[in-house]
Amino acid sequence: MAGPFPTTPTAPSDPMSHEYAVPHAHAVHTVPLPRRPLDPEPESYAPSACPEARARHWYENDLGWASVPGRPLRLLTGVRFDILDVPAEAGAKALRHLSTGSPVALRGDRMEILVAAGGAEELPGLLDWLEWSAVALDLRVLGAGDAVEAPAPPAGVTSPAGAVSRAGVVVPTGVMPPAPTGVGAAVRAGSVQGAAVWLRPPDPGGEVEASLPAMPGVGREGSAPDLVRLVDTVAAQCHRVRLLRLGAGLPTAYRRVQPLAFS
Repeated sequence: MAGPFPTTPTAPSDPMSHEYAVPHAHAVHTVPLPRRPLDPEPESYAPSACPEARARHWYENDLGWASVPGRPLRLLTGVRFDILDVPAEAGAKALRHLSTGSPVALRGDRMEILVAAGGAEELPGLLDWLEWSAVALDLRVLGAGDAVEAPAPPAGVTSPAGAVSRAGVVVPTGVMPPAPTGVGAAVRAGSVQGAAVWLRPPDPGGEVEASLPAMPGVGREGSAPDLVRLVDTVAAQCHRVRLLRLGAGLPTAYRRVQPLAFS
């Protein structure tokens, strides 16, 4: 004889009984990890604060640029920008192809021109298309997976009212002293010692990426400097500098880094 018709079991009075309890391990994995909060305004804004802490805060929070943990402060390339590294003399001739907001730094006798992310991958093909691939050029690029030591933020960018800037000048809140106006001025400001300085610092209040040289594309006409023209000018000037150094009996390449050489 058939037994009674099965009925739907009712929930036990104890919600944590064996049948209905959720395993603790599963509950842990279903809880999303908290987002990393924005770094708080550093107490380091006091004149006695660590300059590196102020610099890291400026790059990460004000500009939104990724940095590498540890010292010295280094910025990741290939994320928000790539870098075209050329002799300062050659780079100075190419500044006319940049917008006024395009960031440029000097490091010793080298110029670091920020270009749109992905520009490093485009460079070999561009040099070949522009017929510079058969010439040894004293230039290099930093892109995805690379990092560059960060230039010190411009004096006064992260200083509070009454703080003393690097030049010993009292800077009111929100006021940024002008950056050096020329290559020679920036070198005299400290780049000659090997530390990078901003010739044209990035503006935290503007769209930095929109000012970076990029490949021409649909919808980009007039919206960003042309990477093709920039590379063509830089390559020609690198070749010119190389010939001048050969004529003067000077080294023809930057010895501290490996240049891009195409043969």
